[in-house]
Amino acid sequence: MDIALWIITALLALAFTAGGLAQILLPRERYRAFGRSQAWVDEFSAGHLKAIGTIKLIGATGLWLPAVTGIAPVLSPIAACGLALFMSGAATTRFRRSEWGFMAGDVAYLLAFVLIAAGRFALVPYGG
Repeated sequence: MDIALWIITALLALAFTAGGLAQILLPRERYRAFGRSQAWVDEFSAGHLKAIGTIKLIGATGLWLPAVTGIAPVLSPIAACGLALFMSGAATTRFRRSEWGFMAGDVAYLLAFVLIAAGRFALVPYGG
């Protein structure tokens, strides 16, 4: 179970690092051009998009850095909880926009973060 949790954590961290960097570094129009799934950016200012990207980047770093360094590893499952809450907001935006297919993807991410949090808090804690 430990290996599975590490693999899921690494994949989520990579995905959210890439997404966060794209939101921080790319102009709004370029980010919007990634596809239909990015239509939500029309409802947010450029500053909001940078803030969302920063949250993604900090959360992704929080998933692995404390565990790898051994410094306060309890922060990793807490980061997973924070990202699950973050994704509940994303799913709410999709719900409000009636983007049901895209909302399913957000809920899948949410559930993956809940799995990481539950796994690291209860099933296979770091250092345990």
